[in-house]
Amino acid sequence: MSLYQVSVLKQYLSLQDPDVVAKAYKKYSAYFLNPTIQENIRNSKEEEYQGIFLTELFGTILGYTLKPNADFNLVAEYKNETNARKADGAILHKDIAVGVIELKGTNTKDLESILKTQT
Repeated sequence: MSLYQVSVLKQYLSLQDPDVVAKAYKKYSAYFLNPTIQENIRNSKEEEYQGIFLTELFGTILGYTLKPNADFNLVAEYKNETNARKADGAILHKDIAVGVIELKGTNTKDLESILKTQT
């Protein structure tokens, strides 16, 4: 089962600047496709890698600004608005969470259990 319909993906992809996407993918490839970094990520606990992941993917590659920097739009350990739980991070727009980031382990069992609960 797809997360998005193909027509919806095509619509939003057509709105993206190809040069910006290419630059971001180049940064992504240099970091996340590096075999040494991949192995170190696999050998890290979620808690060890969480801050680095937010900084590298959302900050360096996607251009968000992580708190405590001025005019931040990305926070770590975001408290859920409806209960006491915390997400690993959140993307903010005018101080309102518009995206929630939840990291999970890289082992297959974790991924399989996540996918089972979503279908």
